[in-house]
Amino acid sequence: MVPLSRTLLALSAVLLSGCAVGPDYQRPDVAEPDSYKATLAEPAGSGKLPRGWILASEAERAAGDPWWQNFDDPVLAELLAAVAVDNQQLAAAEARYRQALALIGSARADLLPGLDASAGYSRSGVGKGDSSSGNEFVGNTTRRGGSQYNLSLNVGWELDLWGRIRRQLESREADAMATAAELAALRLSLQSTLAQSYFQLRVVDEQQRLLDATLEAYERSVELTNNQYRAGIAARSDVLQALTQLETTRAEAVDLARQRRQLENAIAVLTGKPPAALQLEPRPFQFALPETPVGLPSELLLRRPDILAAERAVASANAQIGVARSAWFPTLTLSASGGYQNDRATNLLELPNRFWSIGPTLTLPLFDGGARRAESRRVEAAYDEQVANYRQTVLNAFEEVENALMQLDVLSRSAEVRRRAVELAEEAERLVTNQYRAGRVSFLEVISAQATTLANRRSLLDLTADRLVASVQLITALGGDWQTPTTVAARDKD
Repeated sequence: MVPLSRTLLALSAVLLSGCAVGPDYQRPDVAEPDSYKATLAEPAGSGKLPRGWILASEAERAAGDPWWQNFDDPVLAELLAAVAVDNQQLAAAEARYRQALALIGSARADLLPGLDASAGYSRSGVGKGDSSSGNEFVGNTTRRGGSQYNLSLNVGWELDLWGRIRRQLESREADAMATAAELAALRLSLQSTLAQSYFQLRVVDEQQRLLDATLEAYERSVELTNNQYRAGIAARSDVLQALTQLETTRAEAVDLARQRRQLENAIAVLTGKPPAALQLEPRPFQFALPETPVGLPSELLLRRPDILAAERAVASANAQIGVARSAWFPTLTLSASGGYQNDRATNLLELPNRFWSIGPTLTLPLFDGGARRAESRRVEAAYDEQVANYRQTVLNAFEEVENALMQLDVLSRSAEVRRRAVELAEEAERLVTNQYRAGRVSFLEVISAQATTLANRRSLLDLTADRLVASVQLITALGGDWQTPTTVAARDKD
């Protein structure tokens, strides 16, 4: 008789050498351009790369600090670090990731035998029609009764001959990696949103400082028109126009305060705080655009967490095809049990009360009304869906990078033009103001010149905000500083 241990070892060898049914996974092909469109053109006819980004290798980009360090703003860095710790959306996503890890452990456990112990007591009886011996008389009723005590150990092991369990484990591992990538993508998205809100808030502060300085200039204009009116040089309408311009600008300053409060509240929520718990004091802000390293389009497939999440979803769906196909094959289960059984508890563990059983069970579904065929069609369609989602995610990623590069280039040239417009408007305002003092032009021309100067200054600040936001969007489109994980392993957590 072959010992049980040798039998189990032989079956283990068969199990490990068995082939898993279903297709082995291969990453779907996607259309990858050789370069970004922005690198093929000469921006502004200079023959140079657009300002705000540089070509770099994957190794050069991977060796850098967190992406927000390039903006050299300690307040921003502190806020972005708080997002990773206190944001509740991230907390929920992290909990989903831990659930995915637990499912890996559950799937891996199915590869091993299951062992359980049982203990029980039962009592049974039959009616008086049973004439066998051992009857018990109770009143006018005759019945047979007895007690049964048992204590046993049971072992069951489904041999994964066709790879169903291994394919299921493969699917769970892919799901866990996809969940981890989704967590990283959400973190990057939230940090990107906060950075954009922060830069907009700082630009609003600059807008407020501009309006404060403008209000001082307009107050001097009111004083000037009053002096001109008292001297009989200007009409009362000039004074009223100057006052109207002053109050209109004050109303714009009030609206800026509203915008700032909304941005500050949004930043507070992103950092996991109630709006009342965060207050960002205005401070001088240096508008420094970082040089964002840009690699080749092919590298983008490894740089963006949302692309990895979509690709891992394809891998999971591919493994489910194998799970569905394995249902067409028989299931072989080894089971064994042993223990003690007796009608009395006092001598239950004695040798004569021992029992045992061992043997394989082979199960093959013969008719299921087409359920297996329908399930196979479903998982194959689910795979096709995930492939299409993956390819669309890649296309969206290329589009976002191209748009961000184009926007940076256009905004850079727009800023240069706007700066020249500001200089010209300021010079025109000085000339018109001097002419008004000399009584050569009406105050309406002064108001027009001042309004033009203010509009150009504010437009230049808006362009600065747009360029900062575009820089963040480019960094986000490139995947930030996220690194592709190579393995995902289940971890036990207390």
